[in-house]
Amino acid sequence: MKKFLGIFIVLLLVAGGIFVYYRFFFVFGEGVKSGELNYVVYKGVVFKTYEGKLIQSGIRSKTAGSVQSYEFEFSVDDEELARELMLQSGKTLELHYKEYFGALPWRGFTKFIVDSIIVKPQPEPLIPEAAE
Repeated sequence: MKKFLGIFIVLLLVAGGIFVYYRFFFVFGEGVKSGELNYVVYKGVVFKTYEGKLIQSGIRSKTAGSVQSYEFEFSVDDEELARELMLQSGKTLELHYKEYFGALPWRGFTKFIVDSIIVKPQPEPLIPEAAE
């Protein structure tokens, strides 16, 4: 009976480990979203994380008769990348992200984690004023 209980506990721990890995650490999908960066903020009560929102062009309707914009809410776990995104607020960017099945409190509020900026806007050249 003790041998059966020991095997059962080991199997239970292995199954729990597989579940936790699959739910919180397995990358379900990767992709690129493009749009205007609305904001990136540093917030949280116990775990402070960087959270942001990207507004994509176009409109869609979740329910018939209503209109809603495309909004991509994401988290950033790299502080340097988050600071760079804060400086790009209001500009059109392409962001690479990873999607997980679940969110971890110290990684962010969302299951989408942005890990890099694919395309940054080019600075506009200064045009000298015409002499009058």
